Amino acid sequence: MGSPCELLLESGDRSVARKLIQAVADEAWRIEDKFSRYLPENIIDRINCSNGEPVETDEETASLLDFAATLTELSDGRFDITSGVLREAWKFDGNDKLPDATAVSAILERVGWNKVDWSRPRLTLQPEMQIDLGGIGKEYAVDKAAGLLLERTDISCLINFGGDIFATGISTNTDGWQVGIEAPDSDGRIATKVIRLMNGGLATSGDARRFLLKDGVRYGHILNPTTGWPVTDAPRSVTVAADTCTQAGMLATLAMLKGADAESFLDQQDIQFWCYR
Repeated sequence: MGSPCELLLESGDRSVARKLIQAVADEAWRIEDKFSRYLPENIIDRINCSNGEPVETDEETASLLDFAATLTELSDGRFDITSGVLREAWKFDGNDKLPDATAVSAILERVGWNKVDWSRPRLTLQPEMQIDLGGIGKEYAVDKAAGLLLERTDISCLINFGGDIFATGISTNTDGWQVGIEAPDSDGRIATKVIRLMNGGLATSGDARRFLLKDGVRYGHILNPTTGWPVTDAPRSVTVAADTCTQAGMLATLAMLKGADAESFLDQQDIQFWCYR
């Protein structure tokens, strides 16, 4: 998941707690092993190394590809799982090195879902193209883990995979799980707002951790795949509450991709959200 993951739960039975924690951990590792672009010989690696040959996908992978294709359509091409190759030009580690514009333009030749042949269950990429499910994978893992918990227990639980969150319920003795939204410019874990999450998903998208700073201009890590450059005028962070973590993450990401129109987009969704600029 590329981040700390935790499960908080209310139980006086250590044996039950261990079993639930292990179930969540096993599901997280299963999804990581299957869909991480960093690991060899999984379905993503086979697709990315296919060199123009079709790859047949399983049902779970096909459903994620369908979801990604829907997000591409909803975002007018601004969400695109083929855009991960732009990392070859961009290094968002707080440095001040802007990539060469010519290099970015060259990489863009390998970006574009419209260049992909997706005929479920077969996916065909053009040579040197790649896909990366990182934009939806962590939220998907949270929801899958939540589903396991809801099947196995009525204990109140909070899943937190690197800030992507799901609450399965609340204790009768509390007013909800307290979740803090971190100040984008804080050096430590300082919450600018505390949300009481009763149930459902919560996700945040922003540039607090991954950015490039050049001549006083901050370049966030969320790239516009049609230009190859960071989205301009976007909020520093967007947090969304929704029925599922996947839905919350989708809306937070789409809002960031809207740039200056993030808030007006979210106003139209009939959801709770918090933006910081």
